[in-house]
Amino acid sequence: MPQQSPLDVPEGDPFGPHNLPYGVFSTAGEDRRRIGVRIGGHVLDAGAAALALGSPYAGLLGQSSLNPLLAAGRTAWRDVRRALTAWVTDPGHRPTVEPHLLPLDAVTLHLPYEVADYVDFYASEHHATNVGKMFRPDGDALTPNWKHLPIGYHGRSGTIVVSGTDVVRPSGQRKAPTDAAPVFGPSVKLDIEAEVGFVVGTPSELGRPVPLADFEDHVFGLFLLNDWSARDVQAWEYVPLGPFLGKSFATSVSAWVTPLEALDAARVSPPARDFPLLPYLDDADSDRPGGFDLHIAVSINGQEVARPPFATMYWTAAQQLAHMTVNGASLRTGDVFGSGTVSGPEVDQRGSLLELTWNGRDAIELADGKRTFLEDGDTVTLTAWAPGADGTRVGLGEVTGRIVGSR
Repeated sequence: MPQQSPLDVPEGDPFGPHNLPYGVFSTAGEDRRRIGVRIGGHVLDAGAAALALGSPYAGLLGQSSLNPLLAAGRTAWRDVRRALTAWVTDPGHRPTVEPHLLPLDAVTLHLPYEVADYVDFYASEHHATNVGKMFRPDGDALTPNWKHLPIGYHGRSGTIVVSGTDVVRPSGQRKAPTDAAPVFGPSVKLDIEAEVGFVVGTPSELGRPVPLADFEDHVFGLFLLNDWSARDVQAWEYVPLGPFLGKSFATSVSAWVTPLEALDAARVSPPARDFPLLPYLDDADSDRPGGFDLHIAVSINGQEVARPPFATMYWTAAQQLAHMTVNGASLRTGDVFGSGTVSGPEVDQRGSLLELTWNGRDAIELADGKRTFLEDGDTVTLTAWAPGADGTRVGLGEVTGRIVGSR
């Protein structure tokens, strides 16, 4: 029998030709980084395939980072995707394409873009309500501004790391309510935040806001993101200015970026809004639903602990981008913004240990013992899928990280 081609992806594979996420890889013994496109259990060396096929996109795909492709704009994104789809589906291209396919386990994956800036939002009503109930039990769970604007903060772009990078337990100041003075040491409330990240391609002009309708002209794609959080450090430092050292030590992102175009069938309307929105955030008459039906799973040491549903997010990525630029702030190629923790209405849909254990009150049971927050040696993995066309599933590349002791 003839050997099956890597391009004969089994039916139902979430990384079939309907998906084609982008990444950057290298091979053993060679430092050179190349753009790759995932197809099933293989990576297509996109630049080499483009050269072999005489494609006009060889220049964009023959780079060591996705940034030139991101900066090329929406028309180029669409045209390159159509070309890639043809290369992996047209039998006439197989003799040329197949030599440039490598098994996933034969490559090393890298951060696929150069991060320009990083903003993290707080867009889940369920997450924000849970946090408010924990820390403001005698007041309103949500702050007065929460349903009028997407709350966010600027994070540290220099510590965004690719999936698989170890996370060193951070040290910092912490002070329990009963302590007389703060102490310094390793965080004892190390947590996760299951999120979805978005990466900007086309930049914008300083002083010119980006309206809701232009979201797809500027955002290239999305990916899974874990915004690790030292809750004890954060609790002591964040009044009055907000997250700082409790968040800045590491943010893990998937090695694969899924183009927005691959998620057309996953578009959903966001939850009903309780208050009229100001015009720059009002998406009631939009012809494109702003939400995405992403099904996320959170595992610790291989054991699933939560399934946060992204479709429940109150604020959409388009609204976040519009708010982020409404003051005239410019976008740069490689800007990343995170959705904020994804949590649903049920206990097993909460995207952080802070919520799952109710700030350490209720331990969760793992095969290797109970947990309230993360211990050294714990490995956290986020995976996700979205509905695709004709009953397919679109897989999002996982993001994983292992906690190692403080240095």
